[in-house]
Amino acid sequence: QVQLVESGGGLVQAGDSLRLSCIVSGGVFRYGAMAWFRQAPGREREFVAGVTWSGRVTDYAESVKGRVIISRDTTKNKVHLQMNSLKPEDTALYYCASTSGENSRSHYSYNHWGQGTQVTVSS
Repeated sequence: QVQLVESGGGLVQAGDSLRLSCIVSGGVFRYGAMAWFRQAPGREREFVAGVTWSGRVTDYAESVKGRVIISRDTTKNKVHLQMNSLKPEDTALYYCASTSGENSRSHYSYNHWGQGTQVTVSS
């Protein structure tokens, strides 16, 4: 049973930084891509960033490109999302997700999800 647990969210001011972490257990982690998605109230879940199994190929949504870095540590079964220069529009519930396949920006491609960690950015 694959389980994903996120941490690191919080309430910050615009311009601050946060580092989200996702710990994975249960097996699939080594062979598939991982991603972060977010969902704000009244909005659809949207792709933020993704990373391949090797960690060498990353992908970012245009809205966060240049401000966010995704990384993974296969030996420790962790995926991180370093978010800098946060904006009020970054406020959302952030989810970690895994797939046995390649990087994808579609949430339909991911079959395992965490419960989410809340990020709130005040202006």
